[in-house]
Amino acid sequence: MIKRHKFAMLLCLGAGLSQPVSAETLKLGVLATLSGAGTAWGISMQGAAELAAEDVNSKGGLEVGGKKYNIEVVAYDDHYKAADALTATNRLIFDDGIKYIVGPLGSAPSLAVLPVTTENKAITMTMAFTPKALSPDFPFSFRPVIPTDIFSDPQIKWVAKRLGVKRVGALFPNDESGQQIAVVVEAAYEAAGAKMVSKEFFERERVDFVPLLTRVLAQNIDAFELDGNSPQTAGLLVKQLRELGFKGPIIRTGGDATADIVKIAGAEASERIYVHQSIDPSAPAMAAYTKRFEAKYKVPMNAFSPFFYANIQLMFEAMKKAGTVADTDKVRQQMLSLTGFETVLGKVGWTGQEQWKSNQQLDAPYYIAVLKGGVAAIVATCERTRCE
Repeated sequence: MIKRHKFAMLLCLGAGLSQPVSAETLKLGVLATLSGAGTAWGISMQGAAELAAEDVNSKGGLEVGGKKYNIEVVAYDDHYKAADALTATNRLIFDDGIKYIVGPLGSAPSLAVLPVTTENKAITMTMAFTPKALSPDFPFSFRPVIPTDIFSDPQIKWVAKRLGVKRVGALFPNDESGQQIAVVVEAAYEAAGAKMVSKEFFERERVDFVPLLTRVLAQNIDAFELDGNSPQTAGLLVKQLRELGFKGPIIRTGGDATADIVKIAGAEASERIYVHQSIDPSAPAMAAYTKRFEAKYKVPMNAFSPFFYANIQLMFEAMKKAGTVADTDKVRQQMLSLTGFETVLGKVGWTGQEQWKSNQQLDAPYYIAVLKGGVAAIVATCERTRCE
C-alpha cells in the first residue's frame, strides 16, 4: 500500500510475499531524494533496500536470535534539502520506530540529521561525500559508496596524464557537497600537473547553464570536470557544453551518471567522456543484480545501488551474529568485524581509520571508463592508491 504525504512517500513492503504468520516486523528506513535532479540516486538507494527486503521475505524472514523478522521498507523523499531530511529523519525514528536507515543521500542532508541519528543510535548508510560524515563522533554512520577523497587523486592523475590535460573548467552545486568536492578535485588536478583555471557555483535547481559555461569556456580550457553534479544536471551540462561548441574531453571523476548523460545529451555528445565507474558490469553477480533491478524498476540501474545493497547484506549478517535487532551497538560491532565478506560487489571489508579515524568506509575496487557509442567501456582498474 502506498500513502502519499506532503513531503514524503511511504512504501511498505511485505504484502504478497510468502511469509510466516508468526514473524515479527523489522522496519528498514530509506531517506533519499526521490524527486528532482537527484532522483536516479534516490531510486538506486530505495531499490537496494527493496531488493534486499525481497531476498529475506521470500525465504520466510530474517532469523535473528531465534525469531523471524519480515522486512518492511519505509521510504521518504528529502528533496535533497537538509530541512526536509531532518523532518523525515524525525519521522523515521520517532513515529516509525526505525533504527536502520538507508541514507541520507547528500552532504547537507547528512550533516543535518547525524546529530539526531547518533543520539538515537540509528545506523545510517550515507552517500554523503563530505569527510564530516565519517567521524568518531558519529559511530553509527556507515558509508557504502567510495567518496571523492579516496578516488580523486589516482583517477585524475591517470586521466590527466592520458589526455595531456593542463587547463580545466568546472561547475559545482553551491552546497556542502559541491563545495567540498570542488576543493578535493581542484587539489587533485594540481597534484597531477594541471590547473582548474575556472570554476563556478550554482543552485541545484538551475537548468540553464549557458551564461556560466560561457564564462568558463572563455578561459580557454582543454577539459571540463563534471564531478559533484547530479546525473540529470551532468547530462544538461554535457548537452549545453557541446551546443556551445566545446569539443574537448569531459571528465566525470565521481558518481555514476552515465545513463542520464547519454539520455539527455545523446550518444554523439557523450563521446570521449571519461567517467568514474563504481562497478564492473560484466561480473556475474553484478550482471544478475543489474538485470533484476532494471526488470523491477524499468530504468537503468545507477551504479550506487549495489553498494547500498552490499551494505544491507552486511547489516543483516551482523544482526544474525549479534543475535539482536534492537541493540544497534552490538549490530554495529558485528558489522565492523565482517571482512572479506562475499557480497554482490565481491569480497568487501571496511577502511577509513587512518583518514577519518572511523573504520566505517566500505572498501572495494573501482574503475575508469570512457563512453563510446553511449556505452561505458572500462579502461583502467583502480584501488586506493593507483589506477592501471
